[in-house]
Amino acid sequence: MPDGSGQLAHPTGAALSAYDVVAVPVLLHRGGAVLHANPSMLRLLGCPLEEARTLDVMSLVIAEDRDALHEHLQACLSPDAQEPPAQPYTLESRQGVRRRVEWTSRACAIEGRHTLVVTCQDLSDMQFVQDSLQQLSQMLHQIIEGGPIPTFVIGVDHRVTHWNRACERLTGVSAMEMRGAEGAWRGFWTAPRALLADLIVDEAPEDLLRSTYADGDARQIEGGDGAWEVEQFFPQLGPEGRWVHFTAVPLRDTAGRIIGAIETLLDVTERRQAEEALRQHRNELELRVQERSAELRGTLHQLEAFMANAPVGVARTRGARIEHHNRKMAEILGWADDRPPQDTAELFRTREEFEWLRQRSTPVLLTGQAWRQEMWLRHRDGRLMWVQLIAYPADVDHIESGAWWLVEDHTEVRRAQDELRTHNEQLKATLSKLEEAQNQLLQSEKMASIGQLAAGVAHEINNPIGFVSSNLHTLKGYVGQLLELVGAYENAQTRPGAEAQAAVAQARDAAEIDYLREDLPALMSESEDGLARVKKIVQDLKDFSRLDQSEWQDADLNAGLESTLNVVRHEVKYKAEVRKLLEPLPLVRCLAAQLNQVFMNLIVNASHAIQGHGVITLASGHQDGWVWIEVGDTGCGMSAEVQRRIFEPFFTTKPVGSGTGLGLSLSFSIVQKHGGLIQVHSVPGQGSTFRVWVPVAGPGPDGTAGTPPERPWVDRQAQASLGAP
Repeated sequence: MPDGSGQLAHPTGAALSAYDVVAVPVLLHRGGAVLHANPSMLRLLGCPLEEARTLDVMSLVIAEDRDALHEHLQACLSPDAQEPPAQPYTLESRQGVRRRVEWTSRACAIEGRHTLVVTCQDLSDMQFVQDSLQQLSQMLHQIIEGGPIPTFVIGVDHRVTHWNRACERLTGVSAMEMRGAEGAWRGFWTAPRALLADLIVDEAPEDLLRSTYADGDARQIEGGDGAWEVEQFFPQLGPEGRWVHFTAVPLRDTAGRIIGAIETLLDVTERRQAEEALRQHRNELELRVQERSAELRGTLHQLEAFMANAPVGVARTRGARIEHHNRKMAEILGWADDRPPQDTAELFRTREEFEWLRQRSTPVLLTGQAWRQEMWLRHRDGRLMWVQLIAYPADVDHIESGAWWLVEDHTEVRRAQDELRTHNEQLKATLSKLEEAQNQLLQSEKMASIGQLAAGVAHEINNPIGFVSSNLHTLKGYVGQLLELVGAYENAQTRPGAEAQAAVAQARDAAEIDYLREDLPALMSESEDGLARVKKIVQDLKDFSRLDQSEWQDADLNAGLESTLNVVRHEVKYKAEVRKLLEPLPLVRCLAAQLNQVFMNLIVNASHAIQGHGVITLASGHQDGWVWIEVGDTGCGMSAEVQRRIFEPFFTTKPVGSGTGLGLSLSFSIVQKHGGLIQVHSVPGQGSTFRVWVPVAGPGPDGTAGTPPERPWVDRQAQASLGAP
């Protein structure tokens, strides 16, 4: 309240001295200006007392808190005011520094006046400490929860306070199930069992800790302040169990009392498996070394036995000196006293041969490879021996250590080779003579075919020539009669008269002119047909032989088959009916005359195979770049044994003197020369079919026979009788 001078009346110094010694910030006011502020409050306000007394209480807080402060003051200044609770406000100093305080107002009478005493508790430091603790707690929680290492924490009551995600993944037990519950063993065992953290919380003695985890080799960590570590196998972790290395550390308060324990887990299954595999591998390696050592000892004994009993000579050389050798070496080279010569060059015919061997073998042995050579060596008695030498380096890494030599006496082999070479030359000469004889036989077969062909052609030509000759004889008589009639007409013309006319009539009757008018055209037509037949036979003979086409050319095999059939028709027409199933064929690169000879042999053989009268079927076609010609008959057929030999030279089923046995052999050679193939299908008593395959493009570069496509055998006789194509 203002005093008489109009200023606010301030309490006297005696009344305020008690507030100045209080450490808590204290402020006095009566709803308006600040009456007094102790030193602690002045530090919050950031100004001296004189300046503070000029400030209104409402201006001490930030604008956002002034309405709440106003209500608080009204409640405190009302006559029936109760003690209001403390309120948090933010003070703002003169320098703009803001601090959160807990504002407590209490009413009292100072010097008889109603005065509010305000105390402020600075909450900033407390809030900072609380925030720091909260952040630290959150950070520790994140470290435990988010860490990759499985970790759990228990309190002194053995309840789980932390069970991180990595621990969930390892044990398969969720944190929701474990947090706040007793019995952390449920994540590891199927029955209750004290974990290492439980023993540490209970401050179990060292001997109990070691005995509990004796199978895991529990040991205390040096400098770990009571920390222990154990490595143990947990069969219920995962489908096959897991090896886990776990460490437990006690948690203590500021007084050093244990308030819990933290246990970290590390899955070491792969390491333990690797260690076990390594241990097994080491054991296997040791066993293998023992076995290998035994094998080497056995091999050494075997080598010693081999050296002593080897069927070939064995020697170890260094330079030009023999250091070791077996009994066989001494036996081969005639060292009766079992002592080799001091100079190895003595074993050779000349020193030049010895130097030649060294120059040839050394570069090969330097590469670590074996060197082989056959050459002459000298026996101790002076005779020469043909031997095979095989050299191996004694030590590839140290070639100067010398070489091992294997020596085998091939003198008899050399003698046999020389004899074989002589016999081979004789066989070549004999083969040359046989080839010459075969060519002569083939020429004989060709001449026989030509003779047979000439006889047939002569027979075929003889018929038309015979009736043409007869017709010419008849025509000669007709011409004589006509000439006499012409003479009678000429006499009647020069000496006309009744006598001349009578002579003409007599000559006309004698010539039978009416008969001649009918017979002469028929006679000429028949003679012309006969000459045409002769011409066709000659043309077919020319087409068959292809005398003007002896080189490789593109030819129609159907045309060749037709001309061949016409040439040998005399062999066929009295024995069989010829049926044709010919398809249009592409031109084939071939020697047409030779293929025609093949067709002739097959057609003639088909005719000879028929007893009585039968059917010969000629068929053709093409498939996948190949042309095929078939010649089938209804003859006697062939057995399997005969079929295997029909292409052998000189093999024939005909009586002696009726065939050379070279027809099919020659045909096979011709078709093979064309890069083709002859196939045969025969059933005894039903007939045979020969199929000739020839590639359209001719033989390949190497002249070998190709492989024609697969084609089933069909009954051509039945097919031809039905008129099928």
